[in-house]
Amino acid sequence: MSKIIKIGLPSKGRLKDESLKVFRKSKLLIKESKRNYLSEINNFSPNEIIFSHAREIIERLADNSLDLGISGYDLLKESLPGVQNNIQVYSRLKFGYAKLVVAVPNDWIDVQTIADLEEISFEFKDKNTGKLRVATKYPNLTNEFLLSKGLNQYKIVNSLGSTEMYPFTDQSEIITDITSTGATLKANKLRILKDGDILKSSACILISQKSLRDKYKKAVIKKLFNKIKKKG
Repeated sequence: MSKIIKIGLPSKGRLKDESLKVFRKSKLLIKESKRNYLSEINNFSPNEIIFSHAREIIERLADNSLDLGISGYDLLKESLPGVQNNIQVYSRLKFGYAKLVVAVPNDWIDVQTIADLEEISFEFKDKNTGKLRVATKYPNLTNEFLLSKGLNQYKIVNSLGSTEMYPFTDQSEIITDITSTGATLKANKLRILKDGDILKSSACILISQKSLRDKYKKAVIKKLFNKIKKKG
């Protein structure tokens, strides 16, 4: 087995910037480049930094092509059980705060809770207009949440872009979406239901379970985390 520790970091945005800060604060020096997707920590055991999409980091940790990485807790919980079982959450970090929520158009004034939404869903069925459509990039978490609340007369619409626009382009009636402040939802005339919080998320340090079963890699990962813990 390779003795190179492979570390996945987000490739863009605030998640990337804040992830790099975690290493800088710990005096772990990463060669940075705007164009390269491969790098390394200069002053640590043999390693390779791989900049990837946050969702891809989850998948690569699960198949052990990465040993550890930083990604969103929401993306981990959205993944299939077989993926989650292969990944350990080492630490929730103090950035990337957001929550997955159920949101409805502002003009749905009679819909304030999930129970109200359930009544609306039966109206759609009774009027033979099809099931209530829910646009989302989180179908697994959305299904789990809505079914747990007793809502089953709905249809998931997989969002491929700006989920906030789906109710206003006749692609869905409501949405579930990830938000940090709610400002984007508000700007697009959407409102979070009073009991519509599905999941609270933040950035996490994640480890491949298979890497933890390798004595050498487990020792190196522990050494790395000790450095981060002392300075973080």
